Amino acid sequence: MLPLDPHAGTGRRAWVACPNCDDRRGCATCEQGRTCSGHWRYLLSHTGSLLHLQCPSCTHVWSHETGFGATRGPGPAHRIGPGGTPDGSPGP
Repeated sequence: MLPLDPHAGTGRRAWVACPNCDDRRGCATCEQGRTCSGHWRYLLSHTGSLLHLQCPSCTHVWSHETGFGATRGPGPAHRIGPGGTPDGSPGP
């Protein structure tokens, strides 16, 4: 399990499904597409529409392409780390 990134802070959050633990599954608020007070992700940084996130539940770190604004092209979520290989998980 990774430690929390030193840039992680509750002031910068995003509501995206974690591709590792999907801890929001079964949450009525999340399933309605609303912002839940318990199932958010740390927004570590972003480049245009590409978000760099960390899950506070399992500490998984990944990138998520939102498709909004200045996009970087279509594609699946990608892991950040050694090799930077795609994990093939679908977006929300």
